[in-house]
Amino acid sequence: MSPLGKIVRSGIGRRRVQSFVMALTTLAAVTSSVLSLGLLTVVQAPFDHAFASRHAAHFAVQFDGSKATAAQIASTAHAAGVTEAAGPYPVTSNLDTTIGPDCDATLGPGMPFAGTQAPSAAVSTRPDLAHSPMDQLVLDHGRWPTSANEIVLTQWPADCAGKSVVFTSLPGRPTFTVVGSANSLTSTATGFVTADGFARLTAAGAPGDSMMLYRFAHAGTDTEVAADKQAIAAVAPAGSVEGTQSWLTEREQATGNAKAFVPFLIVFGVLGLFLSVLIIAIVVSGAVVSAIRRIGILKALGFTPGQVARAYAAQALVPATVGVVLGTVFGNLLSVPVLSGTSHDVGAAGTSLPLWVNLLVPLGTLVLVGVTAAIPALRAGRLPAAQTLVVGRAPKADRGRAAQRLASRLPLPRPISLGLALPFARPARAALVGGAVLFGAVSTTFAMGLEVSFAHFQDQRTGGFNTASLLVVPAVQNGPDGQPLHGPSGANTPHLDGAKVAAAIAAVPGTKAAFGWGDSGATVIGTPPQTEVDTVVGDLSWTNLELLSGRWYSAPGEAVVSDRLSSATGLHVGDTITVVQQNKQLPLKVVGIDFDTHDGGRIVATDAASFTAGGLTPRIDQFNVRLGANVDGPTWAASARTALAPLNAEPDSNSGGRGSDVVAVMSALVATLTAMLVLVAALGVLNTVVQDTRERIHDLGIFKALGMTPKQTVTMVMTSVALSGLIAGVIGVPIGAVLERMTLNPMQSAVGMHLPPSVVRAYTPGLVVPLLAGGIVIALVGALLPAGWAARSRTATALRTE
Repeated sequence: MSPLGKIVRSGIGRRRVQSFVMALTTLAAVTSSVLSLGLLTVVQAPFDHAFASRHAAHFAVQFDGSKATAAQIASTAHAAGVTEAAGPYPVTSNLDTTIGPDCDATLGPGMPFAGTQAPSAAVSTRPDLAHSPMDQLVLDHGRWPTSANEIVLTQWPADCAGKSVVFTSLPGRPTFTVVGSANSLTSTATGFVTADGFARLTAAGAPGDSMMLYRFAHAGTDTEVAADKQAIAAVAPAGSVEGTQSWLTEREQATGNAKAFVPFLIVFGVLGLFLSVLIIAIVVSGAVVSAIRRIGILKALGFTPGQVARAYAAQALVPATVGVVLGTVFGNLLSVPVLSGTSHDVGAAGTSLPLWVNLLVPLGTLVLVGVTAAIPALRAGRLPAAQTLVVGRAPKADRGRAAQRLASRLPLPRPISLGLALPFARPARAALVGGAVLFGAVSTTFAMGLEVSFAHFQDQRTGGFNTASLLVVPAVQNGPDGQPLHGPSGANTPHLDGAKVAAAIAAVPGTKAAFGWGDSGATVIGTPPQTEVDTVVGDLSWTNLELLSGRWYSAPGEAVVSDRLSSATGLHVGDTITVVQQNKQLPLKVVGIDFDTHDGGRIVATDAASFTAGGLTPRIDQFNVRLGANVDGPTWAASARTALAPLNAEPDSNSGGRGSDVVAVMSALVATLTAMLVLVAALGVLNTVVQDTRERIHDLGIFKALGMTPKQTVTMVMTSVALSGLIAGVIGVPIGAVLERMTLNPMQSAVGMHLPPSVVRAYTPGLVVPLLAGGIVIALVGALLPAGWAARSRTATALRTE
């Protein structure tokens, strides 16, 4: 090893703590930067690649076959902005389906899938399903249909392939065999059949509508897609447009969760990079100052200024390189579960972070580290050898004396007043301590705000329609073959008699409140296929389901829609939607937008009486029951079981809603990155205080000789950083709060939501006050070890040290 290499290795070995700090801070910065920049770059890559390779449609429009001829529908291909069109394709929607009795899949233990109600289907046909000119379908399992009795579905249990599906809303209940599972990137239909198979459905009474697929010159934003929609409606027969489906909605569904990671990762990456620069400046400057005599010896032995500068710069670059390499690896590993989920949603191969991200971020970080380290290293190289051999390390005698005199007049113990005056003797070093603590305080405030918002969001997911002390559900019965059946009629689709069950629950002692609800099986014209229409009986105000705008429904014909559905479709308070159940239509006026995330979050909720008045059938699948104070659940259930038995209902425990796995991953990632940055900030304080204490060791010896006890020494050292910590905390908390609010906005936009006040208002006085003291805590934790070292130092040894 060369002499220069030995000097570098010796310097790193002497300053293990400082080297660890530099490695850790660059690791945190690079991990966040690689992950955020990588996700920002490729999060949409799986969808965009699949969209391009499958020549998917920007816009799909379903036309009412009774209001427009095939020729009129085809002519919309010449609307303004259309660059390509396909169709019209026959389509029929809002068909109730039931999984056939031959399906082997299960909903759970003792709950067979066979016989249960499946999502409402939209069925289409094309001349060549395997080679569509637009929106090319991908066959995931099985094969394409070849006869009039076969169907391929896009939303179906894989275990039911080769089994049957029954269209229960049509006379004669046509039955089709499921021969495969396909993927339509823009969800143009949930089932595909042959032309003869489609004729079977229309012959049984299914409406025969048509669908057109379009590509536009400009369709990259919601505004452009809205303009494209107006262009189609302008040339189509009046009232013929039944529903539309935008590619942006599907892209948001596929990529929103991954894109939600990007905003907070960018913040952590920027904080980490700035903290890296600060810590490296502190460490290298401290190394130069504390080794001035060593530098003089090196120069006396013949080392050139350039060699000295390279030696001290390398002592920062070596540990930083370790952190950069590990950070790049961790960033790529953390991206795998996020990107694989996105790729799976669009039927594409997994995507890794681009090579240029894995090169640009590490190299850019090393350049930044090198430049930061070079400034004090060059200073070391320029120092004259004679000066470095004789220079002392004590601060100038007159620096900080005014502060010392002022502090001595305060009614405080002498160790505290001495400690308060110490930062004024070396203001630049005190500023470095404050800077390190500032980044720690900002990171802590930012992270705590996110964590509180995440917790409130999880509470919302487990509240609302999931809130209950106990549930009342349909009783399980056994059929002639001994298999469990749901419902009094033996049908596996469970429903309750809402009025009778509500009265029975109210009569049970201990009942405080209850409401019943269920998926009606209806669909909404012009909304995504995942939209669910829930019918409700009773008052659900006690669930604290939050409204974002408008009011709750209070009269027949009114409904409340979820924020996610409103964002995806552009619905607003005052608009009218049309729900369809078994070919019967019901208009509902939107009177409110609520924050409801159960069952995918695209929900329409209305009173069951509105369905009954409109000739549709409300469905009540369960009752959520709230018990009174001090009411024992098992005791209530025992009383209720007797009252509910004649109604084929029974009490059940409430497992509650399930929190979001994506939010749980975000929370864990935020906590990990925050812990790393706070640890780095505390270690930065530690390094600075160690350096300052070593330089003041002679003064400490004098204080000890004059009677200062070890406890008083610790108090003095800890006090010397407390003021910097307090100021940094006061400045850092509002900065962190602003960053949190700025981060939440793009995060909620990424997933198509508007968060309610209970989620976004994270900073209560009970949280802000401890956060303001957080700067002091970080500073004191960082100063604790060097304070103990100063207290343990022997008086004679300290007096001999210069």
